[in-house]
Amino acid sequence: MPLSKSLIRQSHFLGTKVRNLRKRNHLTMEDLSARCIRINPEYAPSVSYLSMIERGKRVPSIDMLEVIAEVFQKDPAWFLDNEPEQEEITPVKGNRGGISGMALEPSFLFSNDILQIAIPEMLSQTGITGRQFAHLLIRAHQESLQNHFPDLERAAEDVGLKRLNLSIEDLIDIAANLGLRVQWVNRTPKDVVDELGVNAKQLVTSFFEPPGTIYLNEILKAYPTRLKYDLAVYIGHRILHSEEGLKSVLSVGQNNSWEDATQAQSASALNSQDILQAWRDFESSFFAGALLCPKVPFRQLLDRCGYEIDVHKRAGVSPSVAMRRMTVVSPYPHWHYFDAYGPGKLKAVYRGNGIPLPWGNMRMVNDPCQHWAVFRRLSEPQNGSSAQISILNVGDEPRIYCCESINMTDPAGNNRVLCAGIDLNPAIDAQGGNALEIASELKRSCVEGGGSVVIPHGIKKDLQTVAKILNINWIERGIEGEARLICSRGAVCPRKPSCYEGCQDAEKEQVGNIV
Repeated sequence: MPLSKSLIRQSHFLGTKVRNLRKRNHLTMEDLSARCIRINPEYAPSVSYLSMIERGKRVPSIDMLEVIAEVFQKDPAWFLDNEPEQEEITPVKGNRGGISGMALEPSFLFSNDILQIAIPEMLSQTGITGRQFAHLLIRAHQESLQNHFPDLERAAEDVGLKRLNLSIEDLIDIAANLGLRVQWVNRTPKDVVDELGVNAKQLVTSFFEPPGTIYLNEILKAYPTRLKYDLAVYIGHRILHSEEGLKSVLSVGQNNSWEDATQAQSASALNSQDILQAWRDFESSFFAGALLCPKVPFRQLLDRCGYEIDVHKRAGVSPSVAMRRMTVVSPYPHWHYFDAYGPGKLKAVYRGNGIPLPWGNMRMVNDPCQHWAVFRRLSEPQNGSSAQISILNVGDEPRIYCCESINMTDPAGNNRVLCAGIDLNPAIDAQGGNALEIASELKRSCVEGGGSVVIPHGIKKDLQTVAKILNINWIERGIEGEARLICSRGAVCPRKPSCYEGCQDAEKEQVGNIV
């Protein structure tokens, strides 16, 4: 039967809908083709033809579409365009790690050729550098895999032999065995203005000169855990990237990533060197964490200590390394981690649970929610750590989070806040509870309480059960305090009355410049 012209004009989302339905029903292409054959062998698609349909390379005839529709018990019209529901065209793989993906449909507008033209133009118009975009891509990759990088873990274990609390001397010996030698230099912090116009201190903590010299700042003698981290990063660079001599700098403050000291600020053009450099940045940093906190012994230590933040002292690492490794080694996958220097400056982000950001690195906003623990501790630094239960709408559904935050001062003298947290909804559901119902009830109580409330007894009992099972002490401490309503921006403030009356229009404005 000849193709219907109207069917061709309305088939932009057809392949995506077929693919998503098939995957959501856990069917292979062979399964789907076989089921179509049982219904009508004359018009059933072969596996190869079905593959072309899903990739948008072929449009099925009306008769073939009716066969596919019967398998899924759908009306054939459902597969046509007609204002498709977003969830029907969002790839399943776009939701891994709790991060919502984007439906790259219709496919002819999201072809490789078109994206290769449009992305550089987007970067140029927004002022985002190619290096920044490369780091964003890698962060999304990290979150989609929920921090699971077994090859990097094994490489670190082969070098460190799974020893926890390696000494500085141990690391210098490892470096020497790899042909690296250490020299000490003097560098002092300098005042800088970052890309958002924020004043900060920058300190070069170390740098590498090929073919094999690591220069360490004398100031690191007062910061042994940072010293160990820098050494571990350079060891990772040598192990993972062989003998390639990259002139690199590690610093804290305004910038704390691998940089080519001879290269000017990266432009908006996204080139292969940006991607390579950013990927090496991530690999070396991840390797350093795995070397300093090997997975099995560090998980055992965390279990013994109830995931307390001060476990970093027993592991001989900085709080930031310990908290980042928590997100990796914990058997519970739904973690987030922020390393915040202030609104508009999140130095490190991990969102394996898909939590929205209160602000980002690309721009400043005029109404970040001040009830986030990380924001409050930046505004009013505190001693020790603090736990907070928060309720936040994600995708129009309330979710319960618990985080532990701590103030730190980096070697350059900048105030920063480290925050590790988890999404409690999956843990509640795993225990047979109704997380959405519990979160909705807690949200209502918070709204009635003006934005925060002592957790009701019934919900408190449910959360205590989860805390015991997860063996995370700071969840229990958070439960003893008030639960707080938070939001990603003032324009969606759930409090009654809103903390940001009149901010709905102002949300569209930016404070500072697009970087």
